[in-house]
Amino acid sequence: MPEEVEESETQDAKAEEDVEEPEEKSGKPEKRAKQEKKIFSYYKIDNETVIRQRPFCERCGSGYFMADHGNRFTCGHCGFTRYKQNQ
Repeated sequence: MPEEVEESETQDAKAEEDVEEPEEKSGKPEKRAKQEKKIFSYYKIDNETVIRQRPFCERCGSGYFMADHGNRFTCGHCGFTRYKQNQ
């Protein structure tokens, strides 16, 4: 009986040796998942009043904030662009 136990143990050890670990892929780095903007980044609370940081789109209506691109605001939904006035 003890011989059978030893044989099964050696078979298990051989089976574990046969399993190869997957090689790491070289080349492209892993992509990071995009983090969505949180709703609190669109608003500012000042003395119990809520102020919008960015304007709503004029075509799409409320709920569609426009992206700030330095000299202009652009809607990602419809593509509408409004240029900022020089001050």
